[in-house]
Amino acid sequence: MRIALFATCIVDAMYPRVALATVRVLERLGHEVVFPAGQGCCSQMHVNSGYMDDALPVVRNHVHAFSAADYDVAVAPSGSCVASLGHQQPMVARAGGDEELARQAEAVAANTYELSQLLTDVLGVTDAAAQLGSWFPHTVTYHPSCHGMRLLRLGDRQRDLIASVADLELVDLPDAEECCGFGGTFSFKVPEVSAAMAEEKIDNIVATGAQLCTGGDASCLLHLGGAMARRDTGVTTVHFAEILASTRGNPLEVSGPVELSIPSPKARRAAPSSRPSVNSATSTARGGAQ
Repeated sequence: MRIALFATCIVDAMYPRVALATVRVLERLGHEVVFPAGQGCCSQMHVNSGYMDDALPVVRNHVHAFSAADYDVAVAPSGSCVASLGHQQPMVARAGGDEELARQAEAVAANTYELSQLLTDVLGVTDAAAQLGSWFPHTVTYHPSCHGMRLLRLGDRQRDLIASVADLELVDLPDAEECCGFGGTFSFKVPEVSAAMAEEKIDNIVATGAQLCTGGDASCLLHLGGAMARRDTGVTTVHFAEILASTRGNPLEVSGPVELSIPSPKARRAAPSSRPSVNSATSTARGGAQ
């Protein structure tokens, strides 16, 4: 199958390793992954802030980029962005008086899946250890993001995949269904409320005794990870795609900066005494790995 990757803004800018992990998982299953040129934002932050006129060209860009590409299905490692495609983009197009764009947006959205949706519903992956070779010997708790839970209705898809990873211990997160407080532009508009919500979520994460908190939206993980770092909790965040991509032969590194996770085979073969430069480390983190 030919699968188009919708990387999303925050993954592209802040967590390119999540896109890399997504590609690795899909290629491990024997699929071809392509990257439609010209893709950018889905317009979610524009719409959530009421800037419908500004959102229209952003929607048009996304729809045209994915309508022009040759693929069977598209995937994104983000529940909120996939939800935005179906929930917001046709609305923006119709508000702008472009019915044809609205129909095209609906067609693109109907063929775009969140990663766990694609793996479970389309590709038939139910056992990450057996089918993907996933191995992650750490204690993990799971935060289900709001858009995936409430708009996409992902249910336990992400959680079940995480639980099926070899040697991973999954502990339940108290009040898991409660929002982490990010909410896109909400965290900028009412930072005090957003921070208070994050603190409650972090109290529950720390109470589990887990080493890491995982989830399916890099935005929520960024919000929680930053707040936990400021509190010096010793707990960090990691996207579930990275956990699925981790294997015994090429494990996800969680000691030290997680930004340097999933190093390239070349980097892993480097002599222990070698000290990579800042530039080489950044290159590995941002997609130098194969």
